[in-house]
This record gives sequence, structure tokens and C-alpha cells, in this order.
Amino acid sequence: MTPQPRPDAGAAVKAADRAHVFHSWSAQDLIDPLAVAGAEGSYFWDYDGTRYLDFTSGLVFTNVGYQHPKVVAAIQEQAGSLTTFAPAFAVEARSEAARLIAERTPGDLDKIFFTNGGADAIEHAIRMARLHTGRPKVLSAYRSYHGGTQQAINVTGDPRRWPSDSGSAGVVHFWAPFLYRSRFYAETEEQECARALEHLETTIAFEGPGTVAAIVLETIPGTAGVMVPPPGYLAGVRELCDKYGIVFVLDEVMAGFGRTGEWFAADLFGVVPDLMTFAKGVNSGYVPLGGVAISGEIAETFGKRAYPGGLTYSGHPLACAAAVATLTVMEEDGVVANARRLGASVVEPGLRKLAARHPSVGEVRGVGMFWALDLVKNRETREPLVPYNAAGEANAPMAAFGAAAKRHGLWPFINMNRTHVVPPCNVSEAELKEGFAALDAALSVADTYTE
Repeated sequence: MTPQPRPDAGAAVKAADRAHVFHSWSAQDLIDPLAVAGAEGSYFWDYDGTRYLDFTSGLVFTNVGYQHPKVVAAIQEQAGSLTTFAPAFAVEARSEAARLIAERTPGDLDKIFFTNGGADAIEHAIRMARLHTGRPKVLSAYRSYHGGTQQAINVTGDPRRWPSDSGSAGVVHFWAPFLYRSRFYAETEEQECARALEHLETTIAFEGPGTVAAIVLETIPGTAGVMVPPPGYLAGVRELCDKYGIVFVLDEVMAGFGRTGEWFAADLFGVVPDLMTFAKGVNSGYVPLGGVAISGEIAETFGKRAYPGGLTYSGHPLACAAAVATLTVMEEDGVVANARRLGASVVEPGLRKLAARHPSVGEVRGVGMFWALDLVKNRETREPLVPYNAAGEANAPMAAFGAAAKRHGLWPFINMNRTHVVPPCNVSEAELKEGFAALDAALSVADTYTE
């Protein structure tokens, strides 16, 4: 579609937004949201007709791109037959979505509890774990994000937690492996893995194994910087959970449904959790949907004991119809294989070439369509381009980088000192190369802030 300029309409949208919309994660008077006129595939555009290649996939959820005709048609068809129905009933779209998801989850994660998104999936996974074990505590990693609701934000391990953390949520944080910025003075992946597992087991011991209900981990941390865990780490966590009777929860909200070039990131590591949360890519975010995939053992806990939780819109028919269509499209069009192939043959070599050209790039890391560039002031010292949790003038280098990307037609995903490369999983090679050209120009701006 060729965007047509409609500046008057854009001004009206912007005015209504500024008058009435309260935006998340924002100081309301300091933001200037772009008014979006439309989107298709890997692109969106504003009312001035400026088009952007979206390297954010919305918020890492449009895994099959914007406005996929088969998913749109499925939502329209469902709306014509049954727009909504209470969750206590068996509904075709809900049943079929659960079946298709269960077919793809690892191990015996065959029961699906539907939620409205990823945060409430985490809330319910933790509730299930506590009820299953009778224990109160949850362990989770620093450098993580699990959602914005009360329990989910306390499980989160980044600064977004701080304003809501009263210290009473029963959450204990620990350090997960990340060799580039190791907390364990490791020099190899093997050392990082072994020392991180030792640290985790020590944390369990000092917290009291009999008090720990669950360990919650993003299979591959997303907004924290796409930190692929070293070989053996997730298997080691699985062993510790088995040893101490702890429920292992993997958060696949961002990494799931093709993002890593597999249906789930857990498949990369051959690990089966007890509970797995999902959202986002399950239906490309077309209608809000999330959920918890539940193991046989935990499902049995609630076989004759009522699970004390639910949501009015659990398994909403429109959302589930979108999920069925999305999963079908991904299967028929080879979207997962596309993410795996282009990740290895185009994204990784392309990003490594950029890293070789730009001193602002400290590290390239990722898999499939799930990548991040760690931006630095100094490659030798690995000093971040901006300080941790920088804002205002302290964040000027990253702001300049982001503005440069947008000037070159690329909408970037920026968090702290990182830029993420997370386009739709069905992105084309030509679109990726277009994005890398814009990144090249933007990184030249970041280079001016290096030492």
C-alpha cells in the first residue's frame, strides 16, 4: 500500500491522544507519540505519508507482520459467527487454539490456561506454582522483564520494578549468566555457566529450599538485551528445580512462536519447564491473548481441587480465532524456518559487518529474528554508551541514535544502551538489508559519542 498524506486527520488524532490518552511507562507531558495512519507487512506509516520499516514488530509481537490477510479474515469470520462467549463453555475457536498450541509446546505441557496477555500469564503461573508446592517464595533474575502487573513487575529484574517494589512480594532476585558483563569474573561460557549455577544453588540454600515455590526465567531475556544463555545453563536450572522440588517456569512471551527460529526458545536447549507462559506472537498481537501451558503433574493438582483464578475474557473467541489463523499461516508459509534461515544467513553476518565498521558496537548477540547490539563508549572497557537507567541529557547518545534511525526510515527498539533487531519473523531478505543500511547510518551517529 502506498501511504497517502492526510495531515489534517493526523493532527486530529494527535490532538485527541494528547487530550485524553494516558500512556504507559511515560511522563505524560514529555512525550510526543507518532500518529500512525496504517501498517502492512513489515512497515507502518504516519499521516504525512512517511513510511517506517518496523524493527520492533510492534512490541515484539507482529511475528507474521501487520494486517496479514488470512489472520484478518479469520477475525472477521469469527466476528460474524460468535464474537464472544464466557470462558466456562467449550467454544470451537478456543478449543482449536489450545490444541494447536499444545501440539507445539515441549514435553507434556498439554493443558492451556488462557489469559489476556503475558503479565497475567506470569501472575497465574506463579499462583499455580505456589498452590502446587505450598511454598511462598519466587526466585527470578536481574536483567529480566515479566510484565507490568503487581506480581509480574516484582518478578521483573530491571528499573521498571523499583517504584512498585515494596519488598513484600515474596520475590528474591539472583544473577543469571551474561558473559559480556559477567558478575562471576568468568572468562569463558563454561565458567559463566558453572558459576551462575553455583550462585543459584547457593541462593536456594540460603533462602531455604523448602520456602521456594518457583524459579521464573525468560528462556532468552528480551528487553534486557537478548542474552542467549550458555549451553547447559537451562538444563542445570531444570536439575536444581528437580533436586529441590521447585516449579520451573519459563517465560516465552517474547521468545515464543518462531521468534528464535523454533516454535519456542526452549526447543533450542532441549529443556521442558513445568509451566510456560506465552502471549504476543501466539496471534501476532492482533487481539490480546496470552496463556500458561501446564504440565501434567501441575494440572493434576487442580483435577479435583478448583483452581482459584480466572478472567472474564479468558480464551476470547476473536483472540483465539486469530491464534488459529496465525499458527496455520506460520505452518503453511514456513515462517519459523524463515526466521531460522535468515537469522543465520543474513541477520547475524549483517550485524557482525556493522559491528566491524562501528566502534559503538560492543557486542552482537541473538538467534533467529531475536537480536541485540550492545552499544558502548569504549570497546576495551565495555563502558555502556549511556549509564544504567539513563534519562534526560545522560541519555542523549541513545536519543541521537534513535532519531537518526527514524530519519533513515527505520523504527528502532531501544532499551538503555541496546538496540534490538526484532523484525517480523516473515521479513524478507531485501527488507533486512534495507534495515541494515539505516542502522549503518544511525550507528555512525552513535560512533561520535565513543572514546
